[in-house]
Amino acid sequence: VCGKVDSADYQYSSLVFSVSLPPQLLVREHATWLLVKQEAGQPGSLTKDDVLQLKEVYKWLTHPLLSEELGVPVDGKSLFEVSVIFAHPETDGDCHFLASVCRDCFRPTKNKQSVFTRMAVVKALEKIKDDDFRQQFCLWPEAPKTACIAEEIQCSHTPVYVAGRYNKFSRNLPQTPWVIDGERKMESSVEELIAEPLTAMFKSDSFNFSSSGREDVDVRTLGYGRPFAIEVLNPHRWSCTQEEITELQQQINKSTDKIRVRDLQIVTREAVGHMKEGEEEKTKCYSALIWTQRAIERSDINFLQDMMELKLDQKTPLRVLHRRPLAVRFRVIHSMKVDYIDQHHFRLYLKTQAGTYIKEFVHGDFGRTKPNLGILMKTTVDILELDVESVDVDWPPRLDE
Repeated sequence: VCGKVDSADYQYSSLVFSVSLPPQLLVREHATWLLVKQEAGQPGSLTKDDVLQLKEVYKWLTHPLLSEELGVPVDGKSLFEVSVIFAHPETDGDCHFLASVCRDCFRPTKNKQSVFTRMAVVKALEKIKDDDFRQQFCLWPEAPKTACIAEEIQCSHTPVYVAGRYNKFSRNLPQTPWVIDGERKMESSVEELIAEPLTAMFKSDSFNFSSSGREDVDVRTLGYGRPFAIEVLNPHRWSCTQEEITELQQQINKSTDKIRVRDLQIVTREAVGHMKEGEEEKTKCYSALIWTQRAIERSDINFLQDMMELKLDQKTPLRVLHRRPLAVRFRVIHSMKVDYIDQHHFRLYLKTQAGTYIKEFVHGDFGRTKPNLGILMKTTVDILELDVESVDVDWPPRLDE
């Protein structure tokens, strides 16, 4: 076990030791308990809890040895876990009789190789009557000729959570890897540009990326950026100073001109939940370059600035219908400002309820968003460029740059 821990190369200051003994051992323990009751003679003088489980005895014996060999305390609250699964093929058949006595306890499942799991055996032993057990299983079973084998030894560490904000400056960069029918469409993504250096630092093989909303591949995210969090799974290294995290942030920013990261920091799992709190009440600000079919003057668009708290009915856009259920979502555009450019172009600034589909508000999505900008202006309009100017979420805490 210690050799496996050393070769796994984890950073840890304590460990929790988990042991899974063969389920058939529970049958032998139950037989021992029936013998104890039989020898005690006086009913009620002993309970099953008075008999020490072999699993606990094994831990008492091994904890000091592990602690001495690895040089760290064994602590039930440790973030680093060493688990050992034992098997004993010689006695595998010991618990098979339970299946005929308690069929409901042993139902096959897709993910389990055997129906004789520890939980199933525990349930069966709770249900079986003492006399039935004695008839099916000898209270003095033969001593096994072979020892248990360590079938599996695993090391794992609880995740590390890293949060920050990102700007996206490219109009050819998806937020997450873009794969359609198994074929990758773009060579990189915001997620990978941030997460790959992080997983390398923490010596992790995988991660989970989440953010406060997402932008389309052709949309930039400007201003103070979009909040995000990365769950670094099973890190072999877990302790990093803020100075090291800040240095990694600088490395990410120097490695590409497509994104920029700020406020990178280690957070708790509970803190990540703040990013998703009140999702419907959040606001976001956008700027959009608009084209109009009809020639316009400044006076033709000024009325938009007087429209406040405009309520929209938005059916799920056609472009996302393949991954989102068909529904009508009610959204609000809190305010709009305009900047006239020429007879067919102007810039529209919007402050909206989070989750508003801006592109669809502009062109209408074949009437699926009502009202839309085309209806309001009584002409055909389209959106040429879209930028996220701000995501109004006060998380994670801002750091001194």
